[in-house]
Formats: sequence, C-alpha cells, structure tokens
Amino acid sequence: MQSKIKIQGTHCPSCKTLIEDVCRDIPSVNKCAVDFVSGQTIIDHDPEINWQELKKEIEDSGEFQVEVNK
Repeated sequence: MQSKIKIQGTHCPSCKTLIEDVCRDIPSVNKCAVDFVSGQTIIDHDPEINWQELKKEIEDSGEFQVEVNK
C-alpha cells in the first residue's frame, strides 16, 4: 500500500536522509520517499502499519511535525 504524509520542518537533504533512515527502521515500512522542499512524503507500507509509532519516531528524530493523510 502507499500513503502520503506531510512532514513540516524539512529544510535540507539531511532532513530527507534522516527521515528516510528512521522510516526504514520501522518493520511495516517498505519504502519512504521524502520531498524536503514540500514536506510531502510517500510511504510504501504493509496494511498493518502503526501510524502512531511512525509519527512518534519521525517527530522524535528532529524538529518535525507529521500529518498523516492516509
């Protein structure tokens, strides 16, 4: 499955890399593609993804705010 989320606070390629690395560590996430300019992020995931865990992990990794738009 694919879902889009909006991440505020992404400013540079390092933010993109950090968020993609965080997502990669979540077992139900298969792929994550971040556009750091717009904050739009496409998550390729298993149906049983834990959105609260994903949101918490991303927000805890930096000055980010996550909006889930499943």
